[in-house]
Amino acid sequence: MPEGDTVWQTARRLHDALAGKVLTRSDFRVPKYATVDLAGRTVLGTVPRGKHLLTRIEGGLTLHTHLRMEGAWKVYGPDERWRGGPAHQIRAVLGTTDLAAVGYRLPVLEFLRSGEEERVVGHLGPDLLGPDWDPQRALANLLADPARPVGEALLDQRNLAGIGNVYKCELCFVLGVTPWLPVGALPADRADRLPGLAKRLLEANRDRPVRQTTGVRHHDLFVYGRAPRPCLRCHTPVRVADQGDGSQERPTYWCPTCQRGPAPVPGAPQKWRDRYRRTAN
Repeated sequence: MPEGDTVWQTARRLHDALAGKVLTRSDFRVPKYATVDLAGRTVLGTVPRGKHLLTRIEGGLTLHTHLRMEGAWKVYGPDERWRGGPAHQIRAVLGTTDLAAVGYRLPVLEFLRSGEEERVVGHLGPDLLGPDWDPQRALANLLADPARPVGEALLDQRNLAGIGNVYKCELCFVLGVTPWLPVGALPADRADRLPGLAKRLLEANRDRPVRQTTGVRHHDLFVYGRAPRPCLRCHTPVRVADQGDGSQERPTYWCPTCQRGPAPVPGAPQKWRDRYRRTAN
């Protein structure tokens, strides 16, 4: 699941592969940009901004992409088989003499002038992995709506940029609160820890191939994806339920013993119960 650390890794991979190189081929498989040809232009670099990717190209042009849930950028050598998915899932190809960067299942792909990048990322809060990181501002943003559940506040990229559903669940576990606790009800010491803890978790994982939050061998995550297996700390079965307005699937995991605060009634929604009953054995 692409979150801030995954996007940071993707930006670095694209930057290392393309920065300073002249494009010999471009192919954008979306109707609006099907005729765009960037051959002959030099790629200046790729930078992440929260969960957004900005690839800057000679001539003041920026390719803005977002991975959302299933998108990916892959880099292949000249004789390497493209294996990021079937051909009909390819949305973009940036080719040089010695490699190809291929974007699969990209739900957001658009061009804009480089001077107008703020139009697509200016609404974001401080970037956990970016040069604009400001923990005081991030905390103030989170606490601005004290009645909002802490899980929903963490996912709002206007508060701080880079947290997705996995880190939401893991951060709430480490803080010892449920994702449904109103953010204003966080004890002051835990609220003060939250921005720094989030930054440390993402920074610790931006160079790792497998995300790890526990520090425990063979157990990468405290609660995310563990329902109904036992909590690593207290052995109570981890629970899962949906959080949010239902417009997106947000399976939310928590330990009812280690985490204090409100939570849905026992028993996950049917769509999650069935899925995890099948995978529990």
